[in-house]
Amino acid sequence: MTFTFHRIPVGICNCFLLRGERTILIDAGAWNGMPAFVSRMKELNVDPKQIDLILLTHGHWDHITNLSAIREMTGAKVAIHGRDQFMVETGEPPFPAGATPYGRMMSWSSKKLIHPHLPKVKADMVIDDSGLSLSEYGIPGKVVYTPGHTMGHVSIILDSGEAFVGDMAMNAWFLRITSGLPVLADDINMVVQSWKKILPMGIKRIYPAHGMDFPVEIMQKEIGNFK
Repeated sequence: MTFTFHRIPVGICNCFLLRGERTILIDAGAWNGMPAFVSRMKELNVDPKQIDLILLTHGHWDHITNLSAIREMTGAKVAIHGRDQFMVETGEPPFPAGATPYGRMMSWSSKKLIHPHLPKVKADMVIDDSGLSLSEYGIPGKVVYTPGHTMGHVSIILDSGEAFVGDMAMNAWFLRITSGLPVLADDINMVVQSWKKILPMGIKRIYPAHGMDFPVEIMQKEIGNFK
């Protein structure tokens, strides 16, 4: 079996295409991201209708803005953890709390300015706390429940050591200068506990939703120094 994965920047959010026997798209991106999604799919020579599942790390607006359009384009099923299910089904996801002084300022201002009213999308697959194996898609990995950024956040960990962690880590200039823990989280202590849960799972490289990938040693140090 041949397996590949690709980063697909969709607005300010990285989506990821996992291609095994079947194809999974992780997250659905932010505002103004559809042209980039369509362009990248053409560049990869992938027919959008080959996507079988849209797997959401969580339900914040910048991860679900294009969900309705991409599902209509692909016919794919939508999977999200039960605790974030309401975000896609109401189309009005809340904005997270701040976990640092900068994050608290961003959260306060964003709650004043950003009031998403997105198309309501019914979840086809509701993930529970036990997670999900991706073996039926011919993808060597699993979905792991990693709450903290939201109460329904999940991460995707491949057997080869790549971890697609949504907003469990951030590495974009507009969020933090260096890679590390998120500046926004409903419960940063729970984020740290989720990291302690997944770090022993053979992770080698971190793929955040915001910014470029980086080695796991950065998060090991970050979690070790967290107080």
